[in-house]
Amino acid sequence: MTDVRTSPIPPDDDNFERDLQEMLDDGPSLNEVTSNVQGGTPNSVSATFAEKVGPFSAGTSSPGTLSSSGPGATSNVPLTNSGGSGSHSTGNSPNGDFIPKSVSLTAQSKIETIREWSVNTFKTTKQFISERFGKGSRTVDLEMETSIEALRDTQRKYAHILRLARAMSSHFYNVVQTQKALGEGFSELAQKSPELQEEFIYNCETQRTLVKNGEILLGALNFFISSVNTLCHKTMEDTLLTVKNYETARLEYDAYRTDFESIESGPREAATQVKMQDAKRKFEEHKIKFDRLRSDVQIKLRFLDENRIKVMHKQLLLFHNAISAYFSGNASALEATLKQFNIQLKRPNAEKPSWIES
Repeated sequence: MTDVRTSPIPPDDDNFERDLQEMLDDGPSLNEVTSNVQGGTPNSVSATFAEKVGPFSAGTSSPGTLSSSGPGATSNVPLTNSGGSGSHSTGNSPNGDFIPKSVSLTAQSKIETIREWSVNTFKTTKQFISERFGKGSRTVDLEMETSIEALRDTQRKYAHILRLARAMSSHFYNVVQTQKALGEGFSELAQKSPELQEEFIYNCETQRTLVKNGEILLGALNFFISSVNTLCHKTMEDTLLTVKNYETARLEYDAYRTDFESIESGPREAATQVKMQDAKRKFEEHKIKFDRLRSDVQIKLRFLDENRIKVMHKQLLLFHNAISAYFSGNASALEATLKQFNIQLKRPNAEKPSWIES
């Protein structure tokens, strides 16, 4: 059996327990402590309790700590923001949380943007449907719409030519590759057939000449295709994007014009005057936007037409000279055509320049 012994309590420990008991007896009860925390005003403690805890509370008190030394020992920290000034303006949500005013303003701005977008979408959709059914009036610029339709028709035709030129280039590339393989076959047979060596060599040289001229023609065709593609799918597309914005602005302009005219033709009441002024303001804003985009479209159409004539004059001359020179067998004229239009060929068998030249 284990012998459990208790060590005697030193006299100092007896004094500590006795002092602690006196402190607890002299201290406030639990109910008093609760009322002090709720009310924010501490009750006075006995001199003996203050004397016991004095050494522990001496020094600088940290914020939010109750101290019994001095008159300013109360802590009156509010549990909610009362709207006082601070580094950031704040607001209160219904559940008592803090909401910065900047966040609240941002949310209001987004809500206002969504509301304006919804109203604008509704009005333009209504105007679009009414125009489709022939019930609504629309602004018509015959000269502008004729030019826009001519541009769309030109783009369709240029796109058709571009597809045919690409098909021709693809087919002709296969012809050149076939001629190259045929020339290699003639060269191989010339070495293995001494009795027909001269004939095979003639045909081999002919195919090699055709391959050389065919690669030059392919370079001219690819240059033509690249230029027409840029004109059709970049330059014209940029102008048509401005046209699309113009047509959207025209639809919005007619929608707000119709809205303003309907309010203006209604009864003149006090409540209607404010609504009419707002409708007139929005109508004038969209009119300014519509006029600006109409001017932009006119300018772009004029510059596009000038650029189209200049580009296609050069490209059609290149196409004609290259095709004529190749099929007439005029190799010197074919090479002169490439030099005339500054076309550099990238031959697959050409040696790469050294790092010093590059």
